[in-house]
Parts: sequence; structure tokens; C-alpha cells
Amino acid sequence: MSVEVVTFGCRLNAAESETMKRHALAATGGDGVGPVVIVNTCAVTAEATRQARQTIRRLGRENPDATIIVTGCAAQVEPATFSAMPEVGHVIGNAEKMRGDAWRSLLAPGQAEAPRTLVGDIMEVRETAPHLVDGYAVKARAFIQVQNGCDHRCTFCIIPYGRGPSRSAPMGLVVNEVRKAVALGAAEVVLSGVDITSFGDDLPGRPRLGTLVRQVLKHVPELPRLRLSSIDSVEADADLMAALADEPRLMPHLHLSLQAGDDMILKRMKRRHNRADAIAFCAEARRLRPDIVIGADIITGFPTETGSMFQRSLDLVAECGLTHLHVFPFSPRPGTPAARMPQVSPAEIKERARRLRAAGDIALKAHLDSEVGQRRRVLVERKQARTEAFTPVRLRTPAPYGAIIDVTIAGHDDHSLIAT
Repeated sequence: MSVEVVTFGCRLNAAESETMKRHALAATGGDGVGPVVIVNTCAVTAEATRQARQTIRRLGRENPDATIIVTGCAAQVEPATFSAMPEVGHVIGNAEKMRGDAWRSLLAPGQAEAPRTLVGDIMEVRETAPHLVDGYAVKARAFIQVQNGCDHRCTFCIIPYGRGPSRSAPMGLVVNEVRKAVALGAAEVVLSGVDITSFGDDLPGRPRLGTLVRQVLKHVPELPRLRLSSIDSVEADADLMAALADEPRLMPHLHLSLQAGDDMILKRMKRRHNRADAIAFCAEARRLRPDIVIGADIITGFPTETGSMFQRSLDLVAECGLTHLHVFPFSPRPGTPAARMPQVSPAEIKERARRLRAAGDIALKAHLDSEVGQRRRVLVERKQARTEAFTPVRLRTPAPYGAIIDVTIAGHDDHSLIAT
């Protein structure tokens, strides 16, 4: 029996897809139903959900004999939408998808009356069980899930209702998973989660993310590189900032959830920082780690955003010294407060996204220009390598997959660096 996983959305989804594939294969024992296709959906925008539905329809046409199982945030939030699709065999929730017993109930040989929909109340999930931390080594890089869920209620975001409340994995368990990933060949570990800077709020003593970083680096000295997934700058604790300054194995790269550069829009989003906070954080991070490279998520066309408000988001690229931008044209999610606010026209949203991406391209080119002639340590991946600052590098000479090597940067192609 074959199991294929189609993944949408974040790195956390990517990590969970690997776990689901293992659970599905184990559940069948190589027997039972025919081909299985798992679609791990994203609900961050209405467009992401639309793309998932479109993909499911295509998979149904291309794989008429396959059992299609839909999961992920969109399935958690809108299970009825997906269970009504004729191509879908089962819908499974975000909590259930990480449990081996749930997959056995769907796929085990001889299983009778397998439920079509297996989606529980995600808001009731409280445990910090081991399934929340499932590192998978791919030799080069492993993602370790240290946190799940979110307790914040940004007005544009449906994700808390897809992921449930914030809960953290115990530090000892995380350290063990990191050690296991390194033993399997990972040269770099990425600590991931939905809101990782809230790590520890639900643990005894309330340890912060900085404490976790210190513990991992202390107890896994054989780990060459530690990286963080997206963080909320307003929650960055003092120990995390200190680690950024004095722990060379903590990579000089941060990706921030900034979302906007105008204070009124940030207030309407119910973000917990303002424009000055973002600029000050980036300046402090750069003071502590001069070689740091900073990226950010920014939404364009949020309801009520005027031209001058958008300009402040555009200006933030230079004022924060951003290099890698993830630009999200606003897409209203039913059930969120922002969907009920006065909307910006789709054409204007599209134009603002284009302008912001163009500013991001200019910033990225400036960074790439500054790298030419530099000596960098890079991690070799399948199709490219990555610097410590996460900039992609094309290698002219093949190198062993998963190796960390020193290269000289000879040039770039406006997207990636090119090594000699």
C-alpha cells in the first residue's frame, strides 16, 4: 500500500505530515485499503482553503482508486465542507491526526464502520503528550515541534480555532528529540510551533523560549546548528536575546510576525506591538548579532487600510532592515472579526501586494550584493545549500548531502547566492 501526503501551509504542517505518513503506514501493516492520499490543509487564508479544495478535486480525478483523507487546519475548522466532497473518504482533526489509534480506526485491515469524520473539539485539547514533539531527521534539517496552538485572538486569524489553545512540550522531551534527530544525521534543528514565543506558559515554573534554547544547546553539544521558526517579537524574552548574542550555534536569522507597519491597523488586528516596538526590536537584535538577517510576514489590504497606512508598512521594510518578506494579500476568513470590517477592493489589495513584494526584492538584492566575496558556512541540502542566515546558495561543485562546508560567494542570480 502506498501513502502520499500533500501538504499546504507552514513548517509545522510539514513536520506533522511526516508523522502522519508513518502512522498511516503502520496502521495498514502494508495491507488493507488501496492507495491513500492525505491532504494536510491550511486555513491561514480563504485562498489557502480554496486551493486545498481544488487540489482534492484534482487528486480525485487523477487517483480514482485512492482513499483521500483530509486533515489540517481547514479540515478542523470546516469539517462539513470537506466531508461533503465526493472525492473525500475521511476527514480527521488536528488533534486526532497525530494519534496512531486514530489512523488505525480508519485504515487497519478488516476495520469495519470506519468513521467518515473524526474531528473532536480542538479547544478542549490540553495535554502536552509526546505526539506534540515528533522530530524527523532528513539528514540536513529536522523540525522539532515544541509548542502547538495559540491563545491570542488576532482579528484576521482563524488558526486558534484550527489548532486549539497553546500548549508546550516539556523541555526534557524536547532535548531528547533534538538528541535523537542529531543521532539520525540532522546537522540543523528547527524549533517549530504555532506561537513558539509563548512556549512555557503552561509548564511548571513557566520557562521561556530562551531557557529552552539554552537547555538544548547545553545538553546536545553535538548539535551544529539550532534555528527558530517564526517568532512574535513582542514575546521574545531576555534570555532568548542574550542567547542570540552569545550562542554561535543559534543561527543569525529571525522571521517575525509583524503583519503591518501602521499603528491603527495593528490595533484593529489586535496585535500586541506597535510600529515603534517592531523597529526597536530589529535594532536591538542587530546590535546583539550584527550579522543577523531578519524576515517578516506582512499583510496588505487589511480592512480599513488607506494608502498612507499601507505606506507605513512599505516603509517598515527599510526601517526594520527586513530581507526576506512573506507578503499576504488580505483574504477574509468567515468567522473572524476582520471579515466583518469595511473591506479594501481586491484590485487595490493586489497592487499593494505587488509593491510590497517589489520592495522585498530590492531588499533581498541588497543583501545578496553584500554577500559577494564573503566566506560562508553552508548546510548542503538536496537541491541547494543554506547559509547560517538562511540565504539559499547554489553550489557549483557537488558536496555531500547534509554536510556543513565553507564556501566563497562569487555572485548571485537575484534569488540565490552562487558559490565558487
